[in-house]
Amino acid sequence: QVQLVESGGGLVQPGGSLRLSCAASGFTFSRYGMSWYRQAPGKERELVATISITGDSTNYVDSVKGRFTISRNNGKNTVDLEMTSLKPEDTAVYYCRRPGIPPYWGQGTQVTVSS
Repeated sequence: QVQLVESGGGLVQPGGSLRLSCAASGFTFSRYGMSWYRQAPGKERELVATISITGDSTNYVDSVKGRFTISRNNGKNTVDLEMTSLKPEDTAVYYCRRPGIPPYWGQGTQVTVSS
């Protein structure tokens, strides 16, 4: 069965960095574009970044452009989110998503940006 397992979250000070990773299994990873979403307390889940099947096309929500980088390794079935210059407003649970009907989600990993 499809499984997405996120890791790498934690507590970081403003201006710091974190690297999130999503390990995928149960499907042919190289056939799907992948995405990272996040959900802050009291807010709706929002799309953060997407990456194409080959990794040569990426897109970001405006609020993270220039700070976050999405990447993938089709040999290891992983999709990562490198986050730099973190701000308190980046605090959220971050989720990995695979498209589908319905889409598949991981369990999420908490990122807290606070001094």
